[in-house]
Amino acid sequence: MLNINQRLQQIFGEAISTAYPGLENPPLTVTPNQQAKFGDYQCNSAMAMAQMMKTKSQKVSPREIAEKIVQNIPNNELIERTEIAGPGFINIHLKRIFVSKLLSNLLVNGVQPPSLKKKKKVVVDFSSPNIAKEMHVGHLRSTIIGDSMCRLFEFLGYEVLRLNHVGDWGTQFGMLIAHLQDKFPDYISVSPPISDLQAFYKESKKRFDEDEEFKKRAYQCVVKLQSKEPDFIKAWNLICDVSRNEFQKVYNCLDIRIEERGESYYQDMMTAVVMEFEEKGLVQLDEGRKIVFAPGQSIPLTIVKSDGGYTYDTSDLAAIKNRLFDEKADIIIYVTDSGQAMHFQVVFAAAQLIGWYDPKVSRVEHAGFGVVLGEDKKKFKTRSGDTVRLMDLLEEGLKRSMDKLKEKGRDKVLTLEELVKAQRAVAFGCIKYADLSHNRINDYVFSFDKMLDDRGNTAAYLLYAFTRIRSIARLANIQEATLRKAAETTEVLLDHEKEWKLGKCILRFPEILQKITDDLLLHTLCDYLYELATTFTEFYDSCYCVEKDRQTGEVVKVNMWRMLLCEATAAVMAKGFDILGISPVERM
Repeated sequence: MLNINQRLQQIFGEAISTAYPGLENPPLTVTPNQQAKFGDYQCNSAMAMAQMMKTKSQKVSPREIAEKIVQNIPNNELIERTEIAGPGFINIHLKRIFVSKLLSNLLVNGVQPPSLKKKKKVVVDFSSPNIAKEMHVGHLRSTIIGDSMCRLFEFLGYEVLRLNHVGDWGTQFGMLIAHLQDKFPDYISVSPPISDLQAFYKESKKRFDEDEEFKKRAYQCVVKLQSKEPDFIKAWNLICDVSRNEFQKVYNCLDIRIEERGESYYQDMMTAVVMEFEEKGLVQLDEGRKIVFAPGQSIPLTIVKSDGGYTYDTSDLAAIKNRLFDEKADIIIYVTDSGQAMHFQVVFAAAQLIGWYDPKVSRVEHAGFGVVLGEDKKKFKTRSGDTVRLMDLLEEGLKRSMDKLKEKGRDKVLTLEELVKAQRAVAFGCIKYADLSHNRINDYVFSFDKMLDDRGNTAAYLLYAFTRIRSIARLANIQEATLRKAAETTEVLLDHEKEWKLGKCILRFPEILQKITDDLLLHTLCDYLYELATTFTEFYDSCYCVEKDRQTGEVVKVNMWRMLLCEATAAVMAKGFDILGISPVERM
């Protein structure tokens, strides 16, 4: 698909450099027009250029600049005409025939991403729960946001490595292994029946806090685990496996693919990382600790503790080095809560200080997010004050979505298999969309009632809208093969203002994806899908796709170009849902 905005920027970039060849890095601003009477897009560069020239003692009015830009627009396939408005806005009207051809291309070839200049490798670090602890609502955002970012980059043609940096190493494992040895002494030959790992963790923590002998033994277990003694590695693996099975239940519900590489994966790399910092003279001693101060950062990284042990700082440095050099990542994204922003800022600064990457060449970014709040605007917790288990939340979503479907009478018209499919689509789609439709930087209020509302910008509304669009051809008794043939032979007419508005809205999809690739803010895609659905409703209310006999209800006329607009809308919505990790269903 052609990114119209990007193509217009190329055209106007060329016009500006021809009109003002001496102007270095002139501002280039092209945006869609909000009001149809002013055209389809607008170039607003003239005002900023006038300011720029003023600083160089060249006084030229923005309108004069706009006129000169317009005079130098190269021949192109896209622009019908331009007009200058106000102080120097350039309004751009697109050629309808060209937009029609782009829509035909989409219908024939499917929703294809714009071509990539270079296939880059992206590493996304997301989800990251702790072994021996249950996934709770705090892991929901990282898991959903990270998965959606991966889906976006995968669709655009990047090579994506989805990494789950689980907490699977450290002092707590000594405590857990010591407790395992006491509770299940035959764990080496008989697999211990640990069903409730959370309770097991709490029991061992209580003993660790209250029993000095047990605490001493726990520390000895850590040393033996770090020395890789077989019995201790076996115990560690057993505990990790129980956790993995629990995590996988959540990932199966949310349709998440992810590769586990916990802190343990980087243990053997840490000594070399510390030596490299020492050899380059970047380490300072501070009361027995080895610390690194990165330029511009007020907080140091502790790379070796006073007892000789390593820290999160050390493992995160080992991880970033591994991703840059072994994985050869061009882009690395860390999806964690905003509370870790400072930590990652210091890690990135240290990685640049030692020369591992240049931010002009490699993109390394922390995509932080706010916390999940309850409807009382406080941190989302159960009534007893505990953190909400993620599995409980998902099961509650399933229950509520089934209630909603029954309330709408869907159990009367759908088969049991269709009903269960719709239940899962609505429950998990609504939970994901409620998160993704908010700016990730902000906190957001979790409300089942709001997310299951089928009015407004919700997954429930969009899923119903999509199902309705997909049903139009079925109700008109038009076969898929007929639509495919029509896509190749029928011109998509855009004479009605609502046809034109919908056609342009469909084709803004690549622009939206480009914006998200740049700023990693996925709510932009949700806003776009909602705009597309409401624009489609306007079109459908004003333009007959299928005309029926009022007495018999028989189809008397099919406006095939409008059916094709329905198909194009559904195709883009389906791809948008796919990027958000939402599964639409044909019948709801």
